[in-house]
This record gives sequence, C-alpha cells and structure tokens, in this order.
Amino acid sequence: MDPFLSLLHSFSSSLTDRELSAMKFLCMDKIGKRKLEDVHTGGELFTILLEQQDITRYNVAFLEELLRNIKREDLLLKLKQFVDEGEVKAPEDQPDPHEKPMEVICDNVGRDWKMLMRKLDFCDVKMDRIVEANPRDLREQLVQSLREWQRWRGRDAKVADLITALRGCGMNLVADRVEQ
Repeated sequence: MDPFLSLLHSFSSSLTDRELSAMKFLCMDKIGKRKLEDVHTGGELFTILLEQQDITRYNVAFLEELLRNIKREDLLLKLKQFVDEGEVKAPEDQPDPHEKPMEVICDNVGRDWKMLMRKLDFCDVKMDRIVEANPRDLREQLVQSLREWQRWRGRDAKVADLITALRGCGMNLVADRVEQ
C-alpha cells in the first residue's frame, strides 16, 4: 500500500464537515465549481488534487498550505514528520545517477556491510528493519541499506563519501573499484 495515499486517507477521515468546506473554498481557484459541488469527503478532494497534480508525493506544498489555513496543526505535524522520514522527496533531491556505484559495492562487500553503513552514519534501527525484511538475502540487505542511505542523504549522497567509508573500513580494493 502506498504510504502517501494512506496518509491522505488518514487526513480525510479526521476532517470535520466544516474543515472540508473550508478546504473546498480554498481550492476554488484550482478546481471548478461543478466539481467542488460533487466533493463530499476529504478523499474525493485529495483525489481531484492528485489527478490535477496540485499535490503529489513529491510536492506537498499546497497540502501544507491547506492544512495551515484550516488550522490543523496536528495534521501539518504528521505531514512534516512523513516528509522528514524520507518518504516524500522531490526527484531533484535524489542523488545523481552517475554517482551510483551500488553494483560495485554490492558485488564486493559481503558480511561487513553493516560496518560500512555505520561509517556512513546510517542508523542501526533502519539496518535492523532492512535485515528483518530480507532475512536470508545479504546482498538485498546491502542494496536496500544503500538505497535508504541515498534517500536519507539526498543530494549529499556522494561517491566520495562512499569511498571514504570503504577505506575507513579497510575495504581499499572495493574503494579502488568504485573510483574506476
């Protein structure tokens, strides 16, 4: 299930009729009057906004504005927490595709992958979740950890950091291969 849609659904179920009316009013410049008359739930409003791409999993600014205007600081806090946990990232926040030496690392780093991830300041709790999700697949544990590290760091996920971490773990051969 899509975590972003689940979040929107939880927002929808917690909206009062008055808050929904206020949100519909605030959307009048984005959604036609006829369409707005047919909206009876927050989910219906969010569906229209998603279809028109006024809100997307990568752009929640309009949703933040709506929640701020109807004074739902609790939902705004949930949205910010959701964004901070790395679930909602703009495509431009992703690392440069040329800086993805994951294959080389995954092919050459074995059981010591946790030591590498710790050198990258990656959280042990996240590693434990990844291990639990992929209990018998060492390579997949490393792949998922590196992907999560890239999402967490965004544009700051640099090859140089990986090379430094590899060398810090004594994995100089792998670091040399990544440099090539």
